[in-house]
Amino acid sequence: MQRRTLVLTLTLGSIVFAACGSDSNSAVTTTAATTTTAAPATTAAAQTAAACAKGKTLTADMLTIATGNPAYPPYVLDDKPESGQGFEAALALAVAKDMGFEGAAVKWVRTDFDSAVAGTADTFDFNLQQFTINADREKVVSFSTPYYTANQAVLGYATGAGASVKTLADLKKLKLGAAAGTTSLQFITDIIKPDVEPFAFNSNADAKTALDNKQIDAIVTDLPTALYISAVEISGTKVFGQIPASAGGAGDSWGLLFKKDNPLAECANLALADLTKSGDLGKITQQWMADYTEAPELSVG
Repeated sequence: MQRRTLVLTLTLGSIVFAACGSDSNSAVTTTAATTTTAAPATTAAAQTAAACAKGKTLTADMLTIATGNPAYPPYVLDDKPESGQGFEAALALAVAKDMGFEGAAVKWVRTDFDSAVAGTADTFDFNLQQFTINADREKVVSFSTPYYTANQAVLGYATGAGASVKTLADLKKLKLGAAAGTTSLQFITDIIKPDVEPFAFNSNADAKTALDNKQIDAIVTDLPTALYISAVEISGTKVFGQIPASAGGAGDSWGLLFKKDNPLAECANLALADLTKSGDLGKITQQWMADYTEAPELSVG
């Protein structure tokens, strides 16, 4: 059956949606412990991340961060990542600060998802757009350690064709769609294996438009994005459920994306380790993602 690709030009509103153990990190801990006025662990780690980043950025004394065009809540509010409002906007600025970059020393640029994961975009130091870390992508790009893990989920109209969905097998009969190049589309193809060829869209926004126009029955996307669409973007929709680990739907870990073998990734790992140790990563996650974690699991049967 030929793959049908539906490209829609309409968009709706805003949405789409550990520590690195090293010898240098251990040395910092020892140094801090032997000084007469020991600095807090977070300060020591931040200095280490900053020292690591020195001379490794695209532009001297500046960190260039990329996100989507546009970028959507709850990851970026009002398409303004520089505001630090939204999960990934806040996280990126926290990582930047730990690496020694603040204010005018942080520059934001935009890229599409596909060029970033293909390793062809080179206008940034790191990029974050809910990029799932996997072996195929690691052949052409590098990732930081994970900063968030999300399950796949299925979203559709509460009274639509998917209203009675309770199991993974129930999804086979639906017209499903997802953004091209994503693990969500791969999950439809490899795990759900629907009776009707899935629709591959240019973006989540296009998939959402197709659902809103009832051209497809359901979208497969990450759980936070699905919950946001249902709560804020498309009235009358619901999240039918998230995909259980037993069906291969759990464990989509997101990482900061770098050009292949970029040494700056190690510096970002030091910053993420510090944010984890200090509790700041947990606070950022709780602030922006706490409302986007709960949905029933679809049974495998």
